[in-house]
Amino acid sequence: MKKYIKGCFIVAFMAMGLSACKKDYLDKVPLSGPSDQTFFANQDELLLAVNGIYSALAFHPTDDMPFLMTIDAATDIGWDRNTSGLQSLGKGNQDSNNDYARAYWTNFYKLIGRCNFILDNAEKARSTTSPEIYARSIAEARFARAFAYHNLIELFGGVPLVTKTLGLNDGQLPRNSKEEVLAFILSELDAAAADLPASYGASDFGRATKGAALAIKARAALYAGNWDVAAAAAQEVINSNVYSLHNNFAELFSYNGRNSKEIILSLQYLRTANKTHAVTRNLLSRNGQGTSNKVPSQSLVDAYECIDGRPINESPLYNPARPYENRDPRLSYTVALPGSNFFNFQFETHKDSLKCFNYNSTPPSRIDNQDATNAFATFTGYCWRKYVDLVDRADVARSELNIILIRYAEVQLIYAEAKIEKGELDQSVYDAINSIRQRPGVNMPPIPTGLSQAELRSIVRKERMYELAMEGNRLFDIRRWKIAEQVMNGPFYGRVPRGLLASAPVIDANGIAHYDNVPNRAELRVVETRQFNPSRDYLWPIPNIEIVTDPNIVQNPGY
Repeated sequence: MKKYIKGCFIVAFMAMGLSACKKDYLDKVPLSGPSDQTFFANQDELLLAVNGIYSALAFHPTDDMPFLMTIDAATDIGWDRNTSGLQSLGKGNQDSNNDYARAYWTNFYKLIGRCNFILDNAEKARSTTSPEIYARSIAEARFARAFAYHNLIELFGGVPLVTKTLGLNDGQLPRNSKEEVLAFILSELDAAAADLPASYGASDFGRATKGAALAIKARAALYAGNWDVAAAAAQEVINSNVYSLHNNFAELFSYNGRNSKEIILSLQYLRTANKTHAVTRNLLSRNGQGTSNKVPSQSLVDAYECIDGRPINESPLYNPARPYENRDPRLSYTVALPGSNFFNFQFETHKDSLKCFNYNSTPPSRIDNQDATNAFATFTGYCWRKYVDLVDRADVARSELNIILIRYAEVQLIYAEAKIEKGELDQSVYDAINSIRQRPGVNMPPIPTGLSQAELRSIVRKERMYELAMEGNRLFDIRRWKIAEQVMNGPFYGRVPRGLLASAPVIDANGIAHYDNVPNRAELRVVETRQFNPSRDYLWPIPNIEIVTDPNIVQNPGY
């Protein structure tokens, strides 16, 4: 896919796919170059347009970061330091002019518009296109459109279902119900899966596959509570034998892991095409020349189990004086912890740690510790480690590291959760969860057999947090489990600035930390105090500009 990225940028005009003015004197075809009337004259033009879908999919709603790398900051496990629409959504004081929510709405509908334009006009290229490429191109457009609608309905509820290029007189549409759009999504993903290949050669890596369509179908069905559909779609991905878990969890989110067989679909980036992102800069420590403005919570750090498989408030292996030892390895692979080596610097956020080691010199040198003294150092005392790779050290603002949209581990967890909710507590559920817990480098103990539905539900919910943190899934999870009103109300905590917790908090069945029992809980840094209105905040507001320009759209309650 990398070799096609450059071509994506010259198809930006595809977004114009609305009808032109009907006046003859304006209805002129360009003497040179394509127009909406002549485009798709051949296979190359069709492929060029389809490549543009992937460019549109990789949109950056804030801070030059891919959309899924920002949304966890509006949940209980993350926070955005910038005064922004994203921060407002996390804090619970958003309104219908929220720019972050508007970016999602606008960019996903732009993607839908591109897909509709292709689907409306691809027939022009059929006679000059190989049947295989033609069918695949149609399937890619249907897949991307379904993916866009999947995200829209989970964030906003019912939305206008647009399946063709609109003219100027067609722009005012009512909202379809969430159920109607979901039925369309599942049907489109089935159709796409039928014509998408199981895999591609190296030059086409990053295109949607049959497995990607089925995996997103499984995710969409799971979010909707359609357990049978979710389990069946996930099972089909598993049975395909195309994907497998990567042996090195940390490597998955680095340049060395970008071609892993665990990755089902990822956003593609390439510096030479000026297609980059600033994830590294936003997540990195101050010593490493980052801004630390997307940071994980204390509650996420405390949620991870000890290596005996017990929560920290129950395990004899947990030592409050050394809280990061004997913990699920995915904690240190996901979060940069105080005392660790992060980007070749000693990462220490205790406020009295005025100096730290710089390991970029031989021997290591002592430098001023910006991660303890800089006013804009991480507010929680932690940083995200996923997707921070030393390869980007020369230019932390222009990373070309691919960003995973969905991977095989999530499919295994979708399968397990759907089966659990169906009440089918067979060995396949244990196998799916244990395969993730026991991958090399993680090696957490297997879950015991004979557990109840409630016990397995608790395990799979925790596993989704341990495994998928900072991958854009958490907001959808806390909403569909109806625990957002619990976890998004009250203080958002960072570490004790000049110390550690005196004892472990209580970890509940959903993996949520409760600090009422901790003697020095008052010393925790309160980064912000959040609120969540369950009658309003399970949906984002429809952007006000849409309400103003389309009187047929009804706003979500409370906005």
